[in-house]
Amino acid sequence: MAAIAPSNRLRRTPFSTGVERSGVTAYTVYNRMLLPAVFESLSDDCAHLKEHVQVWDVACERQISVQGPDAGRLMALLTPRDLSKMAADQCYYVPMVDTNGGMLNDPVAVKHSENHYWISIADSDLLLWVKGVAAGMGLNVRVSEPDVSPLAVQGPLADELLARIFGDAVRDIRFFRYKRLPFQGRDLVIARSGYSKQGGFEIYVEGRDIGMELWDALFAAGQDLNVRAGCPNLIERIEGGLLSYGNDMTADHTPFDCGLGKFVNSDADYIGRAALEKARSDGAKWRLCAIEISGDPVPACDRHWAITMNGQTIGQVTSATWSPDQKLNVAIGMVQAERFAIGADVEVETQDGIRNARLRAEFWN
Repeated sequence: MAAIAPSNRLRRTPFSTGVERSGVTAYTVYNRMLLPAVFESLSDDCAHLKEHVQVWDVACERQISVQGPDAGRLMALLTPRDLSKMAADQCYYVPMVDTNGGMLNDPVAVKHSENHYWISIADSDLLLWVKGVAAGMGLNVRVSEPDVSPLAVQGPLADELLARIFGDAVRDIRFFRYKRLPFQGRDLVIARSGYSKQGGFEIYVEGRDIGMELWDALFAAGQDLNVRAGCPNLIERIEGGLLSYGNDMTADHTPFDCGLGKFVNSDADYIGRAALEKARSDGAKWRLCAIEISGDPVPACDRHWAITMNGQTIGQVTSATWSPDQKLNVAIGMVQAERFAIGADVEVETQDGIRNARLRAEFWN
């Protein structure tokens, strides 16, 4: 596997020094930044995450700041999810779609006030879309990328570790809610959220100058908790059915195709509404599902693998890897909705050959 050549186009993060010091062994590129992908190994990193606590550099989850008198109106236009009851200490998962109802991104929105939101984005140029909608609609709002870099603390011992830095107030933070708590004279947004099923927090670090101070403080406080540097883990996310925009879904898929229909509000007025109401009426074309693939560990799923049934292509595997806990290859795929059946036997065409596989109704965790 070729190495990633460093350059100023691949932006370093406030935590890059800590990541390098911790022995990162693989990166991917995400929003033109380096995102750690492996430290020890996929399996070792996964096992540690499930038992202990990890600190993740996820500064690549860039923020789009939407601020001004029309901030609420712009946010409502961008997503089919109803934001009218969103509180000022709340985070919402907000699928965002284009005029055709296709998924543009699946970010988390953080509400500060009626006039100020952050959009914590997955890997895409959503900033340009938000700027374009604001300009095209003539809205009184400023759209920008602020100096905010998320640092995640994930794993069963995450509450204990953060309480040692921020106090016991972190234990009272509810799921997808946040508090502002002080560190080095600065109040930081700390949300109970994160890209794992093991539980934990995301700290929105405002100002890159305190990035390594926070990193070092977490490691100093967590020595007896066996704290390690970590990152979103491919095994754990597939087992838990956590979707990756650009891997598992694209603008070719509607929220209904992705199992996100519950976030589509029929009464809202948003970009793409007509297309999504038609999609609701017609029914989903695709069914996003879990797939178990037999045999030895599969190769890296760096391309889509065709799923066939009785010699006909019915979909594609979008993410896959070997799971030591499940003792099989776990995968996420898109299958034609009309051909999906729980327990159906299929074949998957990997770059190393054809494998037998089975469609599942649910993910593993």
